[in-house]
Amino acid sequence: MTVKYTEDHEWLKTEGDIATVGITVHAQDALGDVVFVELPEVGATFAQKDTAGVVESVKAAADVYMPVSGEVVEVNEALRDDPSLANSDPLGAGWFFKVKLSDASQLDALMDETSYTAFSENA
Repeated sequence: MTVKYTEDHEWLKTEGDIATVGITVHAQDALGDVVFVELPEVGATFAQKDTAGVVESVKAAADVYMPVSGEVVEVNEALRDDPSLANSDPLGAGWFFKVKLSDASQLDALMDETSYTAFSENA
């Protein structure tokens, strides 16, 4: 399992050709208490960097971008029912959706944890 990060503060964990996507600890800290999430439809396809969802907090709303091109194969219904999971467990139970990769080489341009930590300290 590989974990990668984007400059837009999404993370993705890949297992084979499926990636689980969510927002990072840094993102949920910046947003504050998450009160609503808009998740993509299962079966929808997106290009890398397309807007795939929205997260709303008491402070702001932010787009969730597709970190890699692919087809959404599952969404986290528990997150829809309890958006606070994005705050309490952003790297676990607070995941947003799973996507079947259409171009695994796009992962190469994303950051590893060390690079992302340095990036987010300056964000």
